[in-house]
Amino acid sequence: MNYLQLVSITKEYDNKSIAVGNVSFDVAEGEFLVLVGPSGCGKSTLLRMIAGLETITSGDLLFSGKRMNDIQPADRDVGMVFQNYALYPHLSVEDNIGFPLSVRREPKQDIKRRVRETAEMIGLGHLLNRKPKELSGGQRQRVALGRAIIRRPRLFLFDEPLSKLGAQLRVQMRSDIIALQRKLGVTAVYVTHDQTEAMTMGDRIVVLKHGAIQQIATPYDIYHSPENEFVASFIGSPQINLFKGKMSANNGLQFVENNNGCIMSLEADFNASPGVECTLGIRPEHLIITGNSSTTTHTKVQNEFSARVQSVEFIGHETLVYFETAGELKCCRTGATSGVKSGDNVCFAFAKEHVLLFDSDGKRM
Repeated sequence: MNYLQLVSITKEYDNKSIAVGNVSFDVAEGEFLVLVGPSGCGKSTLLRMIAGLETITSGDLLFSGKRMNDIQPADRDVGMVFQNYALYPHLSVEDNIGFPLSVRREPKQDIKRRVRETAEMIGLGHLLNRKPKELSGGQRQRVALGRAIIRRPRLFLFDEPLSKLGAQLRVQMRSDIIALQRKLGVTAVYVTHDQTEAMTMGDRIVVLKHGAIQQIATPYDIYHSPENEFVASFIGSPQINLFKGKMSANNGLQFVENNNGCIMSLEADFNASPGVECTLGIRPEHLIITGNSSTTTHTKVQNEFSARVQSVEFIGHETLVYFETAGELKCCRTGATSGVKSGDNVCFAFAKEHVLLFDSDGKRM
């Protein structure tokens, strides 16, 4: 059953600029949905419209089928966690967490009990008497999280809550947020510009660009079956390798990169015709180093090209090999002991099932 529904939601400002344009999607009850996209794509504006902090220019916002466009934020049964924590510096952890209940003038004993229950749930039971300035960034974010969940809302909204934390702490907090959301069974919408957060946290991902939806799918499908070139390049680290050029019928179907960057022999069942301009995408982990192109003993295989290695990054469990074609740097993700050095002329191969083709407009072919 869908708890949250957005139907043709648009946000237009007085200067006629469109922040969000005709966006529609549903969020199932208990689902964790992630909105991801570059800065300025409209994801935070969209979240604020759900919360009631931004007016909706047109379209309908529904909670369990009830239209919420004109309902005040305090009456939407929403808990929101912000990027900047938004804690009261003069209040203790206990008073910060219990603040939403204090505003409602609930009995003090009930507030105290629920604060302690919530604090234990988020691992802050031993810090209730401290002030925000005495806490680490991760602990402050947990206080903000506790303040959002103490009312037991039906909907959680997260606006880039981990962007100020260090890398290691972000990993821990990602896990904690997901575990908490699963335990409470609350519907959640999470905004981030970090594609790693999106991939590791979301049941589904909404990819946004210029206020419009590019794709809605599971993390697996977003990664392996992107609907357009933007989604393919935005999701994945290191980024997907994109070769821009055209198809050729010389000695069977071939892809010829612009500026004579490289020529790839392709198997004939690719959905493209000779002369068609397109972009060929291959993720770094799908490139295989088959040998040194300067040796006479190397046996050429199908779907192969050669390039000069620019740099090699050893990062423990794997090695990133960077090479250049047509003036653009690209990447191969390989094993820890690749044996490749900067300056080597290397042959790279790939399997046809890992190739993504995009037309001249960036749409998946």
